[in-house]
Amino acid sequence: MDKKKRIGLIAHDYRKLDLLDWAEFNSDLLKKHELFGTGTTGGLIAKKLDLPVHRFKSGPLGGDLQIGAAIAEGKLDLLIFFWDPLQAQPHDVDVKALLRMAIVYNIPLACDRSSADFLITSPLMDEPYERYLVDYGERLKEEI
Repeated sequence: MDKKKRIGLIAHDYRKLDLLDWAEFNSDLLKKHELFGTGTTGGLIAKKLDLPVHRFKSGPLGGDLQIGAAIAEGKLDLLIFFWDPLQAQPHDVDVKALLRMAIVYNIPLACDRSSADFLITSPLMDEPYERYLVDYGERLKEEI
């Protein structure tokens, strides 16, 4: 990861205001980095913070999968995903796949405000960082 991080920002409907409030509070830190978001969330953040946000499709229309693909392709460095644990999502399988990609590719992941606060204020945010990547292809061949 370079010094300037590529940050994915996603929030489910009932968590959008939470993410907007968090992003506004941390706008001075976020403006140092490159921002990405799913359709609606990315648009709301761009408008609220007056910052450029690269936007993917809306989550239910494939945006979660696009973000997951960007993670797999090494185009995102960390993910702030305020998901809603109390509401069933019609695209729940996509959400699970996205979270899996964040773990498989070992990118920092925050799903709530406290974790996002710890992540965004880490000294590692302002310096290059080399992620450790597991070769799952080789690991799956190993006997346990």
